[in-house]
Amino acid sequence: MGRAEARKAQQQRGARRAPTGRTKGKDGGGKRSGIRRFFTWKKILGTFFGGILVLMAAAVILYFSVDEPTDPNKQATQQSNTYKYADGSVMARVGDTNRSIVPIDKIPQDVRTAFIAIENKSFYKDRGVDLMGVARGLFNTLRGKGTAGGSTITQQYVKNYYLTQDQSPTRKVRELVIAIKVDQRMEKDDVLAGYLNTNFYGRNAYGIQAAAQAFYGVDADKLTLVQGAYLAAVIQAPSQYDWATAGPNGKELVMIRFNAVLDNMVEMGELDAAKRKTLAFEPPIAPKPTPGMDGQKGYLVQAANEEMNRQDINDADIAAGGWDITLNIDKKKQEALEKAVQDELESKLDRKDTKNRPQDQSVQAGATSVDAKTGAIVAMYGGQGLAEKSASNALRTDYQPGSTFKPIVLASALETGATTQDGKPITPNALYDGTSKRQVVGSKIPFNPQNQDDKDFGKEITVQEATNYSVNSVYAQMIVDVKPPAVKKTALALGMQDRKGWPEDKPAMSLGTMSANTVEMAAVYATLDNHGKKTTPTIIKAAAHKDREYVPAPAIGSQAISRQTADTVTKVLTGVVEDGSGSKVRSSAYQAAGKTGTTESNVAGWFTGYTPELVTVVAMFGEEPGSHKQVTLTGTAGGGRAGGSSFPAEIWKTYTLAALKGVDTGTFDVSEAEMGAPQAPSRSIAPSPTPSQAASPSPSSSPPSSSPDPTKSPTRSPNPSNSPTKSPTQSPTPTQSPTPTKSGPKPPDPPLFPQESQDR
Repeated sequence: MGRAEARKAQQQRGARRAPTGRTKGKDGGGKRSGIRRFFTWKKILGTFFGGILVLMAAAVILYFSVDEPTDPNKQATQQSNTYKYADGSVMARVGDTNRSIVPIDKIPQDVRTAFIAIENKSFYKDRGVDLMGVARGLFNTLRGKGTAGGSTITQQYVKNYYLTQDQSPTRKVRELVIAIKVDQRMEKDDVLAGYLNTNFYGRNAYGIQAAAQAFYGVDADKLTLVQGAYLAAVIQAPSQYDWATAGPNGKELVMIRFNAVLDNMVEMGELDAAKRKTLAFEPPIAPKPTPGMDGQKGYLVQAANEEMNRQDINDADIAAGGWDITLNIDKKKQEALEKAVQDELESKLDRKDTKNRPQDQSVQAGATSVDAKTGAIVAMYGGQGLAEKSASNALRTDYQPGSTFKPIVLASALETGATTQDGKPITPNALYDGTSKRQVVGSKIPFNPQNQDDKDFGKEITVQEATNYSVNSVYAQMIVDVKPPAVKKTALALGMQDRKGWPEDKPAMSLGTMSANTVEMAAVYATLDNHGKKTTPTIIKAAAHKDREYVPAPAIGSQAISRQTADTVTKVLTGVVEDGSGSKVRSSAYQAAGKTGTTESNVAGWFTGYTPELVTVVAMFGEEPGSHKQVTLTGTAGGGRAGGSSFPAEIWKTYTLAALKGVDTGTFDVSEAEMGAPQAPSRSIAPSPTPSQAASPSPSSSPPSSSPDPTKSPTRSPNPSNSPTKSPTQSPTPTQSPTPTKSGPKPPDPPLFPQESQDR
């Protein structure tokens, strides 16, 4: 083989050994062909690390470009106010969002752990986000299992508190970034509290407090582990997983999550395995409609809010929500009061018959009942309902209290040691002139009030008797003797309010011509019942808010008047019930003291009475429908004059019997009462009848009649409806009590519409 052939053969062998894809260029060098030209190790590694750098740069840019919101979304902070009865049961919720935010220490530790176990086991270790958790969430979604969520608790809190519930990628990215920043700024327990308080649990319940009430009827701090485990399970799909409405599939899925909660807690070392085996699912209670403002609830809420206003919690603070308010309202007593008004008043009215019963359209009722020992308002009646009457009749101050003010005049006389015009001490046995239209003596302002039906009660009548029958002429003179400013001072000390229009230095004040509401009058009589210790009725038992502190004012204060004064007035007022205008409420079931009151023109009627246990004020008002014009109550229920001893007394008695049912009622401890020495009248105290009455006496126009008591001397019977058959010169025996006793036969009940002795 020549040299040329050998070179040619060598080139051919080299060509056969050349790698696929490589060709010779013009310079004879090798060249890669196909896809291998684009993927080399250098390129792959370069692209990978380059991508990481790009992602890191993007993350840094994203971190600094996404700001943590300064304000939460509106939904996250909306709260309702929850109002409860004294026993803790929910009475009403007020607000657009059923939520009451509670601090973390009000949520049991094992309940907190239950949520962490199912939602984010690494919560206390992660930095706000958990990439493995996101991946795990995706995997579980594909499996159809609900054992863990894809987002951390911090992310869910951020979504609930700052963002919205949309599922866009943009929102998800913002959620991740903000979660990192929130984790850096906030303590873990604060994040957890925010998460638990912003979740929606179903049943219109936002936050764990509302959920605890909606599903188990308890406050959040009373939740058990099992109950908490169910709430942790239900949040994934509140509608589908609500045990009361869930189908078979929903119940199966929520049970998977419920068991996963407990199993995960065991895995985390937060629950003993042996105890885990003993824990069984507790079905939630049946759903209840959200309590509203129907019936008397709206009026009770009004009263509570007004009381908070007096403690410097303004309406804006209340409207912001978040208050958990427990009232002193006793549910059974409240029901008893509402039933008494219905049975003794509303059932007898015909509010639709405007032609034959026009007066019935004008009747309004209000009442307040107070625990005598504590000052707690245990029941209140504000009217027919907010739809019919937007403001509570129990709180209205546009009507006068009438003769229910007279005991204050007596209390002031006793407290100041006042004397009559002839220099004798004013006591229950002191004598006054009971002549109707008698001109008062010693006043710069002329005043000669008319007694009821212009009846005369004689030239000499004791203060006890004048109180029994609410004799205006006596009390008009008494307030002059005591001095109106002194009486006003006593009234304010006992609990009345000094409003514009209070009659300064006028004898007419004795007839209760100032304005007052049922709560004020309850304060006065509760102070008398409490032996003179200032009693301020309060409707709020406790109020809690995460950002505010509320301390109720003490209901029982210092001595407003001496015990002797208070006990003496109480003893006198028992006579009103036993033998006077308040005899309508007399009962063997309790001992009572009280006073009727009817204002001028019969536009309002009051009965204010008390037992040793309970002080209750019932009032009726005549108000022209659609206006605030005061109109007469005469003709109510098709009857005659409707004063304090008619419907108000009937309501008072029916309610008190129901409220004290089963109670071992006591008697008044009036050991310090000082009645004063008995004074013998020089002439009969029986009233002189008017000419018309002498011609045709009418039982319906007389004060309540009493049957003669054979155990008593007839000389002390002041009943003006009886003819004066006794000797006018006869005087009481030294052993005779100046006030009626509870022994002997009881007089018959008076008619429904008795004419009181000027109950103005």
